[in-house]
Amino acid sequence: MSDSISTLLSRNLQDVFGENDPARRRAAIDEIWAEDGVFYDPKAGVHRGRDEIDRIAGAIRATHPDFRYQPIAKPEELGNGGRVQWVSGRPGEAPAYAGTDLSLPGTAGLPPFIFFSTSYPELDSAERRS
Repeated sequence: MSDSISTLLSRNLQDVFGENDPARRRAAIDEIWAEDGVFYDPKAGVHRGRDEIDRIAGAIRATHPDFRYQPIAKPEELGNGGRVQWVSGRPGEAPAYAGTDLSLPGTAGLPPFIFFSTSYPELDSAERRS
């Protein structure tokens, strides 16, 4: 894949974790995630491979399907890695939570390691943990 790390991070934010349609989300995962990709979520643990990333992205999205992800700065790149900082919430309202996605050096597509660091003050409910 010839996309820059910045482009891949932006697409991951919008086309994977911001996508409500399961078929479009899976197509994006297949395009931008390496088969051996690993997604780390401090609330939900470690998720390995495209199928598991698809499952957890759908589960996270289901907790707040009307939220929109908004980068708070342009994605940054350093070597083969990068990060994008963002907020999310309902359009027209204050953000409900914030996070930073980090990609670490890897192979083709989105590097196999991405760390999703976030706080979910509005979403820390039994629904989020189930």
